[in-house]
Amino acid sequence: MLPTDRIARTAGLLYLVVVITGLFGLMYVPSQITVRGDAVATLDNILRSESLFRLGIASMLINQIAFLLLPLVLYRLLRSVGQNAAVLMVALAVTSVPITLVALAHRLDALSLLGGSDYVAALSIAERNALVMTALKAYGNGILVTTVLWGLWLLPFGYLVFRSGFLPRLLGALLIVGGIGLTADVFGTVLSREFAHTSLSTILASSSSVGEIGICLWLLIVGVRGRAAVAEPSTLHHGTT
Repeated sequence: MLPTDRIARTAGLLYLVVVITGLFGLMYVPSQITVRGDAVATLDNILRSESLFRLGIASMLINQIAFLLLPLVLYRLLRSVGQNAAVLMVALAVTSVPITLVALAHRLDALSLLGGSDYVAALSIAERNALVMTALKAYGNGILVTTVLWGLWLLPFGYLVFRSGFLPRLLGALLIVGGIGLTADVFGTVLSREFAHTSLSTILASSSSVGEIGICLWLLIVGVRGRAAVAEPSTLHHGTT
């Protein structure tokens, strides 16, 4: 197996971890815990399914470790296609990680409040519940902010895939469309209170799925082809082109 192909498959494996943990932590767990418009039911679900809630936090920690490494591996794979775009891809992706980790800390805050610590005993149940919901809202706001970067990093990434010659141009185009969709969804949600609950928001929020899952599986199963094998010696011995 050529070195470039190994890099591609490593990127695919990391992307698979990102996809699986993201689906679990960002979609499945909230679907089992959160009851829109009913704070009492949401808190009750957290208490009843605390293990699931904790698994969601743990999965997102793994997600962010993998997502921190993923763009660095992709940089090695794609830097010969366009140095500036590759640097921008890494910068946008890596910048999102600390924002996400701070958001996750708010979920741990919610668990601390529900855990019955001594300082919590001084609060009434209504006060405690209000603080828990505030922590959960802060988590949601943090994820909303970082979603901008999750969308924006797909633009240079998609561009590099499209221009590479050794990865499918269709997947590059889908990544670009998905990046635009995610970014538009965030701004729609910020500008309109009800936008997040519309069908358009659902479409925009899921617009990156096909491209991201597609490139993940392609890198993992197929690897690279053609031009990558030719570019590898230059990349290894002379850095970037």
